[in-house]
Amino acid sequence: MKYKFIDHTADIAFEVYGSDLRELFENAALAFYDAFVDTSKLKIEREVRVECEGEDAEITLYRWLNELLYLFDTEFFAAKNVKAEIEEGDGIEATGILEGGKFSAEMVKVEPKAITLHKFRVEKTDKGYVAFVVVDI
Repeated sequence: MKYKFIDHTADIAFEVYGSDLRELFENAALAFYDAFVDTSKLKIEREVRVECEGEDAEITLYRWLNELLYLFDTEFFAAKNVKAEIEEGDGIEATGILEGGKFSAEMVKVEPKAITLHKFRVEKTDKGYVAFVVVDI
């Protein structure tokens, strides 16, 4: 399982899984797009490069999702395929190639407003990583 949506009273919440950080970031992007756009109708028109960094996996994933939200809001861009690279050193740097295109209004399920820090977490488990994300709608 890559991710699952969690019932939430007023927002969109999802739990994301990955055997490593690369897979966690890829699956988080797929969950984000699945929550807000009917990607089955999306045509792949171009690639977009996304870069972010942070002190740890939690801050970097938060910034990663905010980059996706920025592209969603400013360019009306959504992706069907995501490839991420993660470099760990003094902090964590995430780079991703998003394959997708511009979405139309009828493809939007609901509009995201903000990635929240409410209950936001990334945890390392014996099976890999799990993250919990709430998006304000």
